[in-house]
Amino acid sequence: MDWSSSKWSLLPVYLCCFFSFIFTTSSAFNVSTISFDEGYSHLFGEGNLVRSPDGRNARLILNPASGAGFISSRLYNHGFFSAMIKLPSYYTAGICVAFYVSRRVSFINFFQYYFCFPLSWFVVLHKIIKKKILQTSNADVFEKTHDELDFEFLGNVAGKPWRFQTNFYGNGSTHRGREERYRLWFDPSKEYHRYSILWTANNIIFYIDEVPIREVVRTPAMGSDFPSKPMSLYATIWDASSWATSGGRNKVNYKYGPFTAEFKELVLEGCPVDPIEEFPFKDCLNTETQLSAKEYAAISPKSRRSMRRFREHFMYYSYCYDTLRYPTPLPECVIVPSEQQRFKNTGRLKFGGSQKSRKHKRNRRSEFAMVTSTSEDPDM
Repeated sequence: MDWSSSKWSLLPVYLCCFFSFIFTTSSAFNVSTISFDEGYSHLFGEGNLVRSPDGRNARLILNPASGAGFISSRLYNHGFFSAMIKLPSYYTAGICVAFYVSRRVSFINFFQYYFCFPLSWFVVLHKIIKKKILQTSNADVFEKTHDELDFEFLGNVAGKPWRFQTNFYGNGSTHRGREERYRLWFDPSKEYHRYSILWTANNIIFYIDEVPIREVVRTPAMGSDFPSKPMSLYATIWDASSWATSGGRNKVNYKYGPFTAEFKELVLEGCPVDPIEEFPFKDCLNTETQLSAKEYAAISPKSRRSMRRFREHFMYYSYCYDTLRYPTPLPECVIVPSEQQRFKNTGRLKFGGSQKSRKHKRNRRSEFAMVTSTSEDPDM
């Protein structure tokens, strides 16, 4: 294709203006960032977590020996969890980078909370003491009743973009998966973008930069399916070759490694709680009030329009429209006609003739190639 022609030379300008219009929101959130040591500990992957000299940034590395991860040093009863993240580039098939909050309390959390022991001490202790002593996690104590809210970024073969999904579980409701899957309107390996999870007693909002992409409003019918237990923040990179790309057909190829996910401008805003108390501290009531007053705690009409446009252009699967899986939508589902008409009864996008007619135009490896793509899951 002759991109030097006048017809096509202006296409990037048109697309840039179009998507700037779609995702124009308010200025960046006013949040306070912390250093790694102020709020986080090494979780796994000895040697594969690298901190910057000033302690503000962290890198997680996946190589043939191991992936890596870190965890917040405390558990939180609701909060705003956020980071600027840059993902690995080029061939990333089989890789999963996860940024999530989860309820998996262990004796490690107990000792960290009460005695401020670094997690690294327990990594050494773990090699000495029997597993049964230090690996009693919430998933063991509360079998099949853990809570979770997550971003999961799924790698792809060279030339194809990263995809990602959001999901949440309450009280171990994993048999009622609530995942949604999306594309991005930018290349997440070229620069940092902010990914955030707001979790309150009444709602959950997932953000990319300042664009809300998903909101879950708590309803009485949800019961214990809405996450309610104190949780920790996790960030991990790991080999998910068995499922992450093309259903496991494309696996991690370590000749393109090591693979690095970078994190900076870390945010933990919430109420730290006692990991073994059944109910949160009374002090959390003040934190809840402060949290509800933040600009990210409610979606403005302008931001809601941006969310609707994102979901119409870049969401390619939603459990709410998967009527084969859920003949009756789950109680938190809000059926939006403009979204619903784009999906089959499997919850996946319908094929459209207009997308096929533009297929030959999407051969540039650029951000514009990704933002124009709204066809079905590239791996299916």
